[in-house]
Amino acid sequence: MDKTIKILAEVSGKSLRLDKFLAEKIKTLTRSQIKKIINSKGVRVNKKIVISASEKVKDRSEIEVLIETKGNNDYIEPKKIGLNIIYDDREIIIVDKPSGLTVHPGAGNKSNTLVNGLMHIYKNSLSNLGGSFRPGIVHRIDKETSGLIVIARNNFTHAKLSEQFSDHTVKRKYIALVWGVIRPLKGKISTLISRSKKNRQLMSVSNIKGKTAITNYKTIKVFNVKNIPKISLIECILETGRTHQIRVHLSYKGNPLLGDKKYGKKKLKFRKIDQNFFKILTNFNRQALHAKTLGFIHPKTKKLVNFESKMPQDFQKMLSYLKNLAIEKS
Repeated sequence: MDKTIKILAEVSGKSLRLDKFLAEKIKTLTRSQIKKIINSKGVRVNKKIVISASEKVKDRSEIEVLIETKGNNDYIEPKKIGLNIIYDDREIIIVDKPSGLTVHPGAGNKSNTLVNGLMHIYKNSLSNLGGSFRPGIVHRIDKETSGLIVIARNNFTHAKLSEQFSDHTVKRKYIALVWGVIRPLKGKISTLISRSKKNRQLMSVSNIKGKTAITNYKTIKVFNVKNIPKISLIECILETGRTHQIRVHLSYKGNPLLGDKKYGKKKLKFRKIDQNFFKILTNFNRQALHAKTLGFIHPKTKKLVNFESKMPQDFQKMLSYLKNLAIEKS
């Protein structure tokens, strides 16, 4: 059922914005989440609906905040999926997600997601701030991207983790294989990213509108071997976490990810290609992107925690073959 929080405002001195005041009073919600509730007409001040987050709170005002929790878990089918959980406690769960697994239910996929697997194991012991079909979900990685994701087991933890993601203090390191040699070999990509005008399901770099997106990268190794196009192994560290950010930025630089069907090369044509490599590439059914490390301040202990994921087998197979060829060449 939905929950209503009632607050009698006590304001002395300088008045506060409504969203800031509520964020200080309701510790389980972030300021951005409170803004969404205000925008959806979920806040009343003295019995009147308020739709402006900048509304000033006056002393002795009666404030009601409606938090929608109805159906949070009722419509999600628990399913045994065999998740690789590398850590959990009463506050957080760290999952090493395989490629091919969608994070939460959506159109066309209601039962074969990470959330369905979490519901099978943890049942109702997950936060509900993310909405009806996203219990515990604080952030996401793409379906065909593998690697680490943190899950919140309660609303306090969810709110604290969300603040860290909003403040860009969460440390996330990705490993990627890209076509060609990125120039310069080390640098920062800083652009605006918005919905593509040609395809609303895709994102694109924009010069005039969108959200700021910053990706730091460095080249670990360039593979320049016979009968294989140049391929680079790079490391990406996110300052922001926009939808498809790394994929969009690397494509924008002219160095799309291997296997990226949306932002990469549409058709692979080679004059002459190493057949063993071509077989590995053909069987590599996803983009070559792996969320390798994840670090943040634990909401309860207030200590920095860091987690690391092993390279997936398909990624490692391709990387090992390239490394072996490079050794043979030298």
